[in-house]
Amino acid sequence: MSVSIVIHADLPQATINKNIYGHFAEHLGRCIYEGIWVGVDSPIPNTEGFRNDVLAALKQVNIPVLRWPGGCFADEYHWKDGIGPKETRKRMVNTHWGGLVENNHFGTHEFFRFCELLDCEPYICGNVGSGTVQEMSEWVEYMTFEGESPMADWRRANGREEPWKLKYFGVGNENWGCGGNMRPEYYADLYRQYQTYVRNYGDNQLFKIAGGANVDDYNWTEVLMREAGRFMDGLSLHSYTIPGSWEEKRPALGFDEAEWVETMKKSLHMDELITRHSAIMDQYDPQKRIGMIIDEWGTWFQSEPGTNPGFLYQQNTLRDALVAGIHLNIFQKHSDRVQMANLAQVVNVLQAMILTEGDQLLLTPTYHVFDMYKVHQGNESLAVNFASPDYSFEGVTIPQLSVSASRDQGGNVYVSICNLSHLEPVSVNFRIGGASLKEVSGQILTHGELNAHNTFEEPEKVTIAAYNGAALNNGQLECELPPASVVVLTLK
Repeated sequence: MSVSIVIHADLPQATINKNIYGHFAEHLGRCIYEGIWVGVDSPIPNTEGFRNDVLAALKQVNIPVLRWPGGCFADEYHWKDGIGPKETRKRMVNTHWGGLVENNHFGTHEFFRFCELLDCEPYICGNVGSGTVQEMSEWVEYMTFEGESPMADWRRANGREEPWKLKYFGVGNENWGCGGNMRPEYYADLYRQYQTYVRNYGDNQLFKIAGGANVDDYNWTEVLMREAGRFMDGLSLHSYTIPGSWEEKRPALGFDEAEWVETMKKSLHMDELITRHSAIMDQYDPQKRIGMIIDEWGTWFQSEPGTNPGFLYQQNTLRDALVAGIHLNIFQKHSDRVQMANLAQVVNVLQAMILTEGDQLLLTPTYHVFDMYKVHQGNESLAVNFASPDYSFEGVTIPQLSVSASRDQGGNVYVSICNLSHLEPVSVNFRIGGASLKEVSGQILTHGELNAHNTFEEPEKVTIAAYNGAALNNGQLECELPPASVVVLTLK
């Protein structure tokens, strides 16, 4: 099978915001504790309590932004419990995730220090569900005010003289569900009230993010844009890829070919969600001032047998890698509206990039896709035209290919392409308009087994390899893609 694709290097679209490669760390299971934070007294090598191996891995993929402290946890998190001497910090029960005791050893100071070590933007999610306007207002003051005030003085007393730079602030999380079970009209009014007191101090300008819709709740987007659009800079969207149903999730391992195809189809649905939510946003914001912030996305399977089901720990296979590639291609396609996306979650939870066990660490197939795709960060998105062949299996038909392309300031072109078919290879002929390109190199992620995954015994079973299946001939780029593969090409 052969496919022709035209990439218009002379027709750049919007700039790809690097923050669509963002991540999410919640106080959930072993994400923060054991995954990120082990404490200064841990035998696990660390810097100021942060795992060195996790720091190094995240730096490698140029993590641009990190969302914290939740998730559902955000709307029961009271920030004052997580500052000051660790031995005096309040303990609480994490009622959302496993019912374990949260000792609050990882709080505001630790989060900002972690972001400093990673050189990434912090994204704070505030508590609307069980918090108060005063509590949220004082948190912003504590973090960003440089003058004399009770909160700024308290920050100094806790060891931080200068205020932090904070750009992204979310006013609540999933307020249609775990964040309060609110109606959109009620939350819109609350958002207007709370954001009034999320103030800009000095030269720190906040990008205020309203809690947006769950999957295809288009009415939520309509109400929020109509009633509160002029008070927001971003509107969130949450959508997980869940084979089966929410009530009866499937295992992460041991899936069959039919589940593979179902997962690919549900991942592709993100394109429709963005298109339809964007159309509503366009009615109220035709200049696209308000960014769509997809701050929770990824696969959600059953928790691994033998683990606490409230910890949401799942394995990560070649299937997850294709899910990641599909989503990142879609986000880049919609880079005129999508300004941030945050994979759930960064370590040991859901579609994690990294898994840890004691002092061991492994990189998942999803991690490798982020490593391959990082070349797109900050580039200009390029128009891509093609008719994908159909990929059919047991009555389900979807496009076989997912493709995106970008151009950097030096004129280099990057093409990311996913072959979703678990059965058929495909030959692709690219015509690159408006560019004179002389050499091509590439990377590939694939495996002969759909359930292939990395373990602590075999940490490199699924990993990046050099791709030698592409050639430039008289300005035409030709390549062969094996089944179930993710390829990123660099053209110079």
